[in-house]
Order: sequence, then structure tokens, then C-alpha cells
Amino acid sequence: MGGLPEFQSRVDLSMEALCARILERHAATIRVKKPAVAIANLARIVDTTLNLANRKGFHSMSLRDLAEQSGLSMGALYAYFDGKDTLLMMILGQVVGVVEEVLGHPPEELVEDPVGRLRWLLETHLYLTETMHPWFVFAYMEAKAFSKEGRDLAVTSELATERLMADTLADGVRRGLFTVPDVEMTAALIKPLLQDWYVKRGKYARRGVTPERYAQSVMGFVEAAIGLRQTVAGGV
Repeated sequence: MGGLPEFQSRVDLSMEALCARILERHAATIRVKKPAVAIANLARIVDTTLNLANRKGFHSMSLRDLAEQSGLSMGALYAYFDGKDTLLMMILGQVVGVVEEVLGHPPEELVEDPVGRLRWLLETHLYLTETMHPWFVFAYMEAKAFSKEGRDLAVTSELATERLMADTLADGVRRGLFTVPDVEMTAALIKPLLQDWYVKRGKYARRGVTPERYAQSVMGFVEAAIGLRQTVAGGV
């Protein structure tokens, strides 16, 4: 992969594109039928929600706060959702949907290449969370406010990501490329390395660590931990 800019040029994760996906997913309940208007207002709603949640927490944010900060009336808000729980699920559902959409389809040339596929998964996950940073921080920090439906969705998504890692590790073990006694546990231990980038982003910013450098560091750490054959890593 050519770094963060190359990833962002291939995958449109702008606020407008993400809100267009939300509109498509919730078209049956959103009462505004003009797509351009609906997407623009959803972008204002989501952007304001993410900012307010970051400042005071989603649980403490009221719909009146959201109306005042977004510039939309209470009536306008209710044209898009019937309450905070629905709004939360709209945002969480979009995070989960993008993870499935982006990580669930590695390039065809990596199907028979577990080394390249593992690197692609790690790098793509990091670039995805960097691009959608406020969304992922919201999903991580507001987990306590999730309904059972939301918690179940978040857990299912996390397990699905771990499964992609575990399957790739298992493939590498079968081919004699990795030494991993427990692929499930190893995949579970990799996930916090990926989360640390967006949860503690300020720590790395103070050190001048770029997304590309962090990705390379994580890949090197993981490859050492799984016993990647150096002849493979070096292309010899």
C-alpha cells in the first residue's frame, strides 16, 4: 500500500459519503426524501454529535444541545431519528458497516499470500481509523451508553475483525510461514495495538509519529511475535 494518502484516494470516507450510506440504510424511517438535503443535514447532525460527544459525552448530550449546535430545529432532528438511541445506532452502524466493507475484501492477489494479507489488514485498519478518527473514538468511548443491541453489534464487529486476523494467521501457519501456538489469542492481542492508535492518538502526535510509521512499527512487532520467516520477509 502507498500510505495514508493513497488509501484515502481509493476509499471515499468523507462525511458526505458516509452520511449517504446512512441515508441508504435508514431510508425507510428518514422522512426527508430529497437526498441532497437529507445528506447535508445528516452530515451536520453527525458532525455535531461527534463533537459534542467528544466534549461532554454522548450520555450527557441532549437533543436540545444538538439542535442548538447544529442549527437545526428539534422538529428537523426528529425527521431523521426518533431519539438518541436511534442516532447512536445510526453512527455505530456506519462504523461497523465500513469496517466490514473495507476490511472484508482484501485484494485478490493476497488470497494466497498470508504475509501480504496480514500486512494489508494491519495497515488498512490503521488508515481506516485514522481517516474516520472521530467516528471510531465515539464508538470506543461511548460503549457504556450502548443499548444491548448496540453492544451486541459492537462485539460482533470486533470479533469479525479478529476472525479476519485469526484466519490469516492460521493460513500462514499451515503454509509454514508463521509460528503461532494460538491464532485466536494472538488475533485478540493484535486488536489493542490497532485501537491504541486512535484512542491515544495525542501521545503519538507529541512524538511526531505518522500513521505510516505507526503502521510499520505494528507490522514489525507483529511479524516478530508470530515468528515470520525472515527469508519470506526479505523476499529471498
